[in-house]
Amino acid sequence: MKRALVVQSDFGISDGAVSAMHGVANSVDHDLKIFDLTHDIPPYNIWEASYRLWQTVTYWTEGTVFVSVVDPGVGSTRRSVAVQTGSGQYVITPDNGSLTHIARTEGIRAVREIDESVNRLPKSGESYTFHGRDIYAYTGARLASGIISFEGVGPELPVSSLVQLPVKEAWAEDNMVEGMIDILDIRFGNLWTNISRELFKSLDVPYGGAIEVEIKHDGRSIYRNVMTFGRSFADTHKGEPLVYINSLDNMAVAINQGSFARAYGIRTGSNWIVIFRKKED
Repeated sequence: MKRALVVQSDFGISDGAVSAMHGVANSVDHDLKIFDLTHDIPPYNIWEASYRLWQTVTYWTEGTVFVSVVDPGVGSTRRSVAVQTGSGQYVITPDNGSLTHIARTEGIRAVREIDESVNRLPKSGESYTFHGRDIYAYTGARLASGIISFEGVGPELPVSSLVQLPVKEAWAEDNMVEGMIDILDIRFGNLWTNISRELFKSLDVPYGGAIEVEIKHDGRSIYRNVMTFGRSFADTHKGEPLVYINSLDNMAVAINQGSFARAYGIRTGSNWIVIFRKKED
């Protein structure tokens, strides 16, 4: 049975790298359906690669094969792995933390280390800088087309051995909820947090109500303001900040028709903390 192959990377599309990966996959099976997740991951940003996989994976059918290549350690001793997710998709990627979000949310059923003596593009053995083409795209296409089974990828590894990036779990206390800025809604500069709608509801703030927002970086407060909790951007005027529920059912912070991230120099990760406090009457 053929499966879809979905590819993401930090390569961009200004040169032939992505096209080369597509070409390798197509050469494995001319009938294989190949899709792009994104190739605009910021260079070397493993955290964002991990998030974009999680943002997308569960919307694809069981058995879909993902290839994710954000690989600052290419040519080093880092492992190349394939995993089966808890929802039944497969991901082929460097073992460098890019599976962190999926492991936390969907879970990982099984892990295989890629056997490069078998699953490597023929005549590419002297190349050590383009594993995305020579190993990941090639192995992903072979798995997606049914040429190899998951077991044919290579030897099994313990799920617990996968590299994980540090994550700060969201939590609530009294009239406060604290979490981290998980990712940016890149095009619009909105801040997407790991605070779920359900956790935020513990503050009992109605739509249209006021909520105090504080953002910290490495323990230093860089932003603090009271804003509206809205259903959508229509609940505020242009240029005003708001808190809203994003498409992943988590809390987000934005400026109506502006970039919050650019305005205040906000980035992502476990050292970027966001705090919501219920505004006392």
